Amino acid sequence: MAEQDGSAVRDEVAAARRIVVKVGSSSLTTAAGGLDADRVDALVDVLAKVLDGDGKGDGGRDGDGKGGDGKGGANGKEIVLVSSGAIAAGLAPLGLDRRPRDLARQQAAASVGQGLLVARYTASFARYGRRVGQVLLTTDDTSRRAHYRNATRTLDQLLAMGALPIVNENDTVATDEIRFGDNDRLAALVAHLVRADLLVLLSDVDGLYDGDPRTPGASRIDEVRGPEDLDGVSIGSAGRSGVGTGGMVTKVEAARIATAAGVPVVLTSASRAGDALLGRRTGTFFHRTGRRSANRLLWLAHASAPRGALTLDDGAVRAVVERRTSLLPAGIAAVEGEFTAGDPVELRDTQGRPVARGLVNFDAKEIPQLIGRSTRDLARELGPAYEREVVHRDDLVVLD
Repeated sequence: MAEQDGSAVRDEVAAARRIVVKVGSSSLTTAAGGLDADRVDALVDVLAKVLDGDGKGDGGRDGDGKGGDGKGGANGKEIVLVSSGAIAAGLAPLGLDRRPRDLARQQAAASVGQGLLVARYTASFARYGRRVGQVLLTTDDTSRRAHYRNATRTLDQLLAMGALPIVNENDTVATDEIRFGDNDRLAALVAHLVRADLLVLLSDVDGLYDGDPRTPGASRIDEVRGPEDLDGVSIGSAGRSGVGTGGMVTKVEAARIATAAGVPVVLTSASRAGDALLGRRTGTFFHRTGRRSANRLLWLAHASAPRGALTLDDGAVRAVVERRTSLLPAGIAAVEGEFTAGDPVELRDTQGRPVARGLVNFDAKEIPQLIGRSTRDLARELGPAYEREVVHRDDLVVLD
């Protein structure tokens, strides 16, 4: 494993202009629940100084409100903050001693905590004369075309107007079926959504280790250039604090999603955020492994929960997977689930293996009469509205 040199600079990181930063609950709250104001302020100090072009990345201001001009960074940098902590912040005010397991109480805690979280950020960034904007997302907001465009426009406009977007999952209304599951994955998808140059994942651990970092002999991994660099690496699943949902597994998966979409990633601890954002060799750097693709298809692959499934015959599987064509009624062998037009569905082969995912153009109850038939016959019998694809290729992503 490479030895890290705090004085060396990762040029690709230092040159990044639009950066998504994700911070976890454990870096913002106490173990018992409730926001730690000093931790929030420490993070804001770092982010504000990066935006202001201050290479020191430490300390605060005198609170004179003259820190930022409200028009992005003095050095052209922009930051989108994906912040966990809403549920954790709501625990203590509601008299809860630990994160509840049931969805209803999680939603209640999020309802109380989200307001406290954004209020804390608003007050802290105000010390630098900077405004923040709250953006709450569910998977439904990002896999459907119209909702996706609205999310993109909102984030772009906030940045254009000099406000720092603070993104979180909308835990107050999200159900189990439409949840991202953890904010690491959300951050990777937001990085793609806003066309970021860099994703920085902040944790309570200073990087990825080749074993449990609390075990003697475990070494920190300096760089990851591809999946082969992680062969034989044991990645734990639990965080230390017990107030969040993520762990190292979710961070590595987020890094995989982001780098495959052309966004490099730095994984380090919140205490080293300043060094990470300035490009200094801290934490673990994940090199990009792919190129940017059609934006919404990444969300369709990683953020959508299928509402049903279509089984394809062998010819249709080859057409969809190899030739990347649309799915026509003639290639469908079976349908299951309850869904409506516009919902995400899974496309499976005859062995039940998922091969693709797409947004369907018909309700589930309409599909049985379409199975195995040509669009020409359907148009002649049922009308011109049925002379179309069941899943259009522009709304379809092939799974690995």
